[in-house]
Amino acid sequence: MNAFDLQSKLAASPGATLKTIRNNKGLTLSDVSELTGFPVSTLSKLENGRTELTVDKLLRITLALGVNVADLFGSPPDAQEKSEHSRRRSITRAGEGNIVSSQTGDYTHLAADLLSKQIKPIIGEIKAKSVEEFGEFHRHAGEEFLYVLEGELLLYTDTYGPTQLKVGDSIYFDSTMGHAYVAKGETPCRIMTVSSTPDAEILRPAPQDSPALNIIPPSPAGKDPA
Repeated sequence: MNAFDLQSKLAASPGATLKTIRNNKGLTLSDVSELTGFPVSTLSKLENGRTELTVDKLLRITLALGVNVADLFGSPPDAQEKSEHSRRRSITRAGEGNIVSSQTGDYTHLAADLLSKQIKPIIGEIKAKSVEEFGEFHRHAGEEFLYVLEGELLLYTDTYGPTQLKVGDSIYFDSTMGHAYVAKGETPCRIMTVSSTPDAEILRPAPQDSPALNIIPPSPAGKDPA
């Protein structure tokens, strides 16, 4: 699904599904406002289809509600069979979370108290300044959404040339591709990633026999070379 298709689906009417999810979790609009930082009036308009649900709003709300983005485009939650994980929630306050540190970066795992999550939200402080410093590429099952919060990032993969991403830029990609995060310049680089990867496979290095990296100049922000 490309960005145009996703935005078209967002504009369709997932607001009613968001409202059902919120009610099923026993949350008020004020609760969701506190979790996301969005005003109650904005959330009410989103639920009633009176304002556009953009990708960044979608990400913040689904993370706050602890639901899979795909839930918004399928059957309403109240029409689905209840699972053992129904109505659960997890709040991670500022400065909290399980931190996994390495020489390439510090990765804060959010909602760490919930096991068997369908999505894995992580905040990364990227330290590596070159792909050589990063070392072995990461590769794991699932798909991944990456959003740049601060600074500039070079995303390397074993399939495409490096892509430069600035604050506010994002990319959705197949996590089975070997990939590496590199901070560009001297400004601190912070990213948020959300993946559908099982907990045990997060940040697993790519195999030694993964395709050789073809280092070429970075493409313009948000674009891949032809």
